[in-house]
Amino acid sequence: MKFAIAVFSPAHAPSSRRALRYAEAVLAGGHEIARLFFYQDGVHSASANLVVPQDELDVAGQWRAFIQANQLDAVVCIAAALRRGVLDEAEANRYQRPAVNLPAPWELSGLGQLHEAAQLADRLVCFGGD
Repeated sequence: MKFAIAVFSPAHAPSSRRALRYAEAVLAGGHEIARLFFYQDGVHSASANLVVPQDELDVAGQWRAFIQANQLDAVVCIAAALRRGVLDEAEANRYQRPAVNLPAPWELSGLGQLHEAAQLADRLVCFGGD
């Protein structure tokens, strides 16, 4: 079965950790993840500037490692990212900002990618949000 997973909450929120554990279970169960889509405050999970206290789990780092290890398609909503200051090199240059904080494996793209993922997948599962 193919899954699309949308994450609406930041890495420090419990729902982001639940989403990660769910994604791990999907792959462990022999299923496929068509796309991970980070939207609203979920885009913070992709920021390279997050610093996690030593006594807390680095869920953003775990997301990055999971995505890289499994070569997953991880999309960050461009509108939500720009609003929250999460920029790749192209957008930092475009808006003349001094810093880049969206490294690989993350990709900026629009909501159309979420729609496409929902069409490609058998299930769309969302975590977080209000």
